[in-house]
Amino acid sequence: MSSNAPTTAEVRPFPNAKVAPATEAPGVPVQPAVSSPPTEAPVKKKRSVRSFLLPIIGVALLSAGAWYGYDYWTTGRFMISTDDAYVQADMAFISPKISGYVDQVKVSENQSVKAGDPLLVVDDGDYRIAVAQAEAQIATLSKTLDRIDAQTEAARAALQQAQAQKVADQAAADNAGKVAARASQLLKTHVGTQAQLDDAQTAVQQANAALVGADAQIAAAQANIGVLQAQRAESASTLASLQLSRDKALRDLSFTVLKAPYDGVVGNRSVEQGDLVSPGQKLAVIVPMDKLYIVANFKETQLARLVPGEKVKISVDATDGRDFEGTVSSLAPASGAVFSLLPPENATGNFTKVVQRVPVRIDVPADVLKSGKLRAGLSVVVAVDSRTAPSGSASAAASN
Repeated sequence: MSSNAPTTAEVRPFPNAKVAPATEAPGVPVQPAVSSPPTEAPVKKKRSVRSFLLPIIGVALLSAGAWYGYDYWTTGRFMISTDDAYVQADMAFISPKISGYVDQVKVSENQSVKAGDPLLVVDDGDYRIAVAQAEAQIATLSKTLDRIDAQTEAARAALQQAQAQKVADQAAADNAGKVAARASQLLKTHVGTQAQLDDAQTAVQQANAALVGADAQIAAAQANIGVLQAQRAESASTLASLQLSRDKALRDLSFTVLKAPYDGVVGNRSVEQGDLVSPGQKLAVIVPMDKLYIVANFKETQLARLVPGEKVKISVDATDGRDFEGTVSSLAPASGAVFSLLPPENATGNFTKVVQRVPVRIDVPADVLKSGKLRAGLSVVVAVDSRTAPSGSASAAASN
């Protein structure tokens, strides 16, 4: 081989070192192989889910807070709400004005009635008898008055006759006086006789006596008329008393039928046929379903922006979650504690201030009343929108 020829080096891989198998020491037990720990892949998965959800939750909370703040700023700060509110009605308690046994009960519990419908009838036998008796007494006394009137007319006729007789007797007396005067003159001139004069004087005396009798007849007729007039006045007074008794009997008779004072629904009926009822006893209640309203008890700290005319959002469970709008009608002149059975006495040494509540009446829309969903006594939640206060009110000024 010459020295100029290129030399090619042969490359060989380095042989792997062979690890001699470990020799087991005699008498030493073989230990089981220890399993390797689990991989970290699930931990990474949990971290990835958490890192995905946390931003979403944060954004949701921020959105909710922003929405709440926006709603409060635009609406919530103007709303005056309370859940101390109830549906109420001016109910009519049906009570009799007379006593007696119930003859008929014409309505049942929860029945709708119209104004003037009969509710129950009390036995009217005794009251009809009282009416008939009063009318009979009136008829008798009316005949007595007619008789007195006839007697009075007769007495007036007698008075006129006596007065006419007096006129005639006066004329006769005047004539007799003239005749006596002539007879006296004739006797003086010896033309007449004493007998003629005596006859003339006797005629004068008779005429004067007749005149006195006529005056007596006139006085008697006038006295008779006075007596008859007094009797008639007494009888007329008695007749007026009897007429009042008859009117009372008729009124009591009309009270035997108890009627509905207005349209509504019968409730709390506590009477049956045959029961003995007395005046003032509560027998039933009429609830006017078309005249329900709401009384909300607001805190005294909420009254500054409450005025009649404001719109109210009303929530009632009985309306299937459907809200409706009412109107503030009026505010009570005092707090509820003032009208309680035992008003608080704060003049003692111990005093704790308690926030008082004032009843506020809220009108309900007619369409809600017609739906028949509301019932007296239901609890409601109301929220008054102070922005809807009538212009010029103190509430509008406060909200602005």
